[in-house]
Amino acid sequence: MKKDFVHLHLHSQYSLLDGAIKFDELFDEVKKQGMTSVALTDHGNLFGAYEFYKNGKKKGIKPILGCEVYIAKDHKNKNPENNKTHHLTVLCMNMEGYENLCSLVSKGHLEGFYRKPRIDRKMLFEKSSGLIVLSGCLNSEVCFNILKGKKDEAIKIASEYKNVLGDRYFIEKT
Repeated sequence: MKKDFVHLHLHSQYSLLDGAIKFDELFDEVKKQGMTSVALTDHGNLFGAYEFYKNGKKKGIKPILGCEVYIAKDHKNKNPENNKTHHLTVLCMNMEGYENLCSLVSKGHLEGFYRKPRIDRKMLFEKSSGLIVLSGCLNSEVCFNILKGKKDEAIKIASEYKNVLGDRYFIEKT
């Protein structure tokens, strides 16, 4: 693996049914692979953030905090027929970004919880300072629309993120 590679989409034991790696094992493997940093992007939560950060620092690996959030058109709408959730990968650039991500994840649990802790684009854009956003996995808004043959809708969504976030929005390779 190239030394300049950084894994930016990784789930741990705090992503139920999707991740199982424990942090000691993770950082040993990251070091073995010659990487100098790695991100944590558990589904809908930051439960492992402190442990991840502490272990990364202890092992000499730069920990990047993030979350794979569930994004809906309207986080308060509980009608799943027209308010499907999609995945979106959000990473912290700095302390302000971490505080904003904590706020988003908390609001997702307290205000938008319907089967999953949901946020919406309006919330994200209001709290986007200090955050980097990746388009997400195959269950992202962009990929979902491409897979449904709605290329124009996918471009419209990606353009909206790019217009608001500028050089802090990236298309994630899946």
